[in-house]
Amino acid sequence: MKAKKITTVLVALDYNPTSQKVAEAGFALAQSMGAECILVHVISDLIYYTTPGYTSIMGFDGFPETGLWASDTIDELKKGTLNFLDKTRVHLGAPTLQTVIAEGDVAESVLKTATEFNADVIVIGSHSQKWLESIVIGSVAEEILRQTPISLFIVPTKKK
Repeated sequence: MKAKKITTVLVALDYNPTSQKVAEAGFALAQSMGAECILVHVISDLIYYTTPGYTSIMGFDGFPETGLWASDTIDELKKGTLNFLDKTRVHLGAPTLQTVIAEGDVAESVLKTATEFNADVIVIGSHSQKWLESIVIGSVAEEILRQTPISLFIVPTKKK
């Protein structure tokens, strides 16, 4: 039986500083297979970004504080997200990489985007301190895993 060629890798990113590791792993996977790489960020709920204490932002050197948590409109948040994805493309050395901003439930939106772009692999990070426990108990990665026939590459981002 001939294995299916991997042509599209979808990399789902959030604003957690560990997203740098997820972006790099997903991009490297796509490059190693000669596949297209697409970056996606899901805007799930404006309230999430405006909660006091929400200060996570991708951990790239020189990545400016974008003030996303001060955004009070979805348009401002989309503008900040576009900036975030643009900086990610530059960091990866691939300024023409395709990016997508989706809205809604994170797992559902990642799956919808993967289907729309015929992704062969979805790359997502797991931020839990107890990675396996997070997968078993009900993280976004676990929800995607339960719902998709698409291969899932989970990048553990636990700091040692």
